[in-house]
Amino acid sequence: MEKLSICECPRDAMQGLKEFIPTEQKIKYLNSLLKVGFDCLDFGSFVSPKAIPQLADTKEVLKGLELNPKTKMLAIVANLRGAEDACEYEEIDILGFPFSVSETFQQRNTNKSIAASLVSVQRIQELCEKQGKSLQVYLSMAFGNPYGDEWSADIVNDWAHQLHDLGINKISLADTIGVSQEDNISALFSTLIPALPKAEISAHLHSTPDTWHAKVDAAWKAGCKHFDSAIKGFGGCPMAKDDLTGNLATESLLSYAEKENLDHNLNSLRFESAINVALQTFPF
Repeated sequence: MEKLSICECPRDAMQGLKEFIPTEQKIKYLNSLLKVGFDCLDFGSFVSPKAIPQLADTKEVLKGLELNPKTKMLAIVANLRGAEDACEYEEIDILGFPFSVSETFQQRNTNKSIAASLVSVQRIQELCEKQGKSLQVYLSMAFGNPYGDEWSADIVNDWAHQLHDLGINKISLADTIGVSQEDNISALFSTLIPALPKAEISAHLHSTPDTWHAKVDAAWKAGCKHFDSAIKGFGGCPMAKDDLTGNLATESLLSYAEKENLDHNLNSLRFESAINVALQTFPF
């Protein structure tokens, strides 16, 4: 039975909410997710509290977590200083950096150009190697952008190869605003995965309830085994535009795995419990 790997993304689900979720409730929710046994948990970020107020308590949240050896812990950083802060915590396995193929979005998301961000990636990768961490780079706006910036599959492929040449073996193709379609999903993954066999190429897809299946199916059949998702599809990127496009719902991804007879190694009862805690956590 083939394995579908899932990174649950409560950080992405929470970050755009204006109503602050109490620290103790975040801890309760994340601990419920840790019991499920996800391969990875994108739990928080080491960015400026002014940029993402919702995640200003990441350090406090981390102290209250009951870690699961099955689950790698991932934190987002946007610069070297944040990476240095994250590296102080032995509990954190992976640092995630948002690197956009759209110049406009890179400026909007990290207040730096693509060129300056590449320098940051190089320095963070060096730091991760010294500290025994892994760096995952998200190629955001990988399927297009709303700003009129130049985009093509060749541009995305070129950046993925450049990052891999720096020693980065975790690369996520991020939809960001939900513009991916079956054809560009299939084209990108079917090209990159065989070209970079030593890299873990993952899918961070944003979708609507009527588009998720076609997107997941296209990615899986193109060779993608690693997916990001969030329970109930909560969240989206607050830096992308004014209205949020939802994440791929974890329960949808699990239904796909069951239909295709794929293994995900998750505790189903714990997952149902986590959904109940999610409904208590998010103001919907």
